Amino acid sequence: MKLKEKLRELTQLKKGLLATNYYDLETLHGVLQAAADLKQPVILQLTQSSIDYMGLKTAVNLGRNGLEEFGVEGWIHLDHGGSLDLVQRCLDAGFDSVMIDGSELPFEENVRLTREVVERAKQYNVHVEAELGYVAKLGQSHHTTGFTQPDEAAAFVEETGVDALAVAIGTAHGFYKEEPKLDINLLRKIADRTAATLVLHGSSGVPHTQVQQAISNGICKVNLATEIKNIFMASLKAELTNNQDIDLRKVFPRATCKITELVKTKLEMVENVMG
Repeated sequence: MKLKEKLRELTQLKKGLLATNYYDLETLHGVLQAAADLKQPVILQLTQSSIDYMGLKTAVNLGRNGLEEFGVEGWIHLDHGGSLDLVQRCLDAGFDSVMIDGSELPFEENVRLTREVVERAKQYNVHVEAELGYVAKLGQSHHTTGFTQPDEAAAFVEETGVDALAVAIGTAHGFYKEEPKLDINLLRKIADRTAATLVLHGSSGVPHTQVQQAISNGICKVNLATEIKNIFMASLKAELTNNQDIDLRKVFPRATCKITELVKTKLEMVENVMG
């Protein structure tokens, strides 16, 4: 099934679709084992940093081969694409979905950039995500003045024809210093104004009940990245403290298993939404 169709189906069912970043073989396998065990679909996301680290062809092939090997329904997505050049490379590489992030640009420039990506993606029949509003990056503060506004969201989707829209309703990338409070009322208004799939970035550390409430009120795609990196590295550090084994093939899987445990809880979170 094409990603756009899957997202539309799940939105109607008030269920979420988890989108997880992967950074290497270990993080990929940790995610895919969870999806395979629970028989749930998943979006596999790559940022420019991960593409630069692994190489574009290697990164995509890892994802594609992993989905086939684990028997998981899934899609490859460019997360936070920052340039037309990167988007074009990903389109040519066979991505199922690309995100162009013009959220820090003035509204009209964001519209122009996103519209260009949408036009290019049509030639490949590829799903497009954009972002409107201020979802704080790691180390930045998040504030209500940058929240996505319903009227602007409606105009943005209408003018660009974008398939999915990441909205700012109180989340941030990275870990939170205090528990976030999602503006569900604002989300509901945005959902009422646009038919685009709504995306929640920065779900790491957000209480599951709040994420589920967001899904009940319009969110479908839920991004997860920071918690994956954190649990892998924390587990690996703990393992290496009292382990002299130099065979990484024996050491890494113990940290990979922790990713699987984490992702299972997140897959259950997006699947088991009540009302």
